[in-house]
Amino acid sequence: MATRSGSLDELTPREMDVLRLLAHGLPNRKIAVQLSIHERTVKYHVGAILAKLEAANRTEAVMRAIERGLITLEG
Repeated sequence: MATRSGSLDELTPREMDVLRLLAHGLPNRKIAVQLSIHERTVKYHVGAILAKLEAANRTEAVMRAIERGLITLEG
């Protein structure tokens, strides 16, 4: 797995914003409102997050992000 983290594309600041809100269980529509972006843009960011974290779904993406120390569920 060490080589995997070396090849992991870094999440953009906006993807990190979306990821944090995903971790709180927000749907795309609420994420869009919270970040003042279009819902389709959220969907695009979620797709990029899933690909970069090699996750099959939102829950797995959040779990992988927590495991890698990208986010926490505190606060």
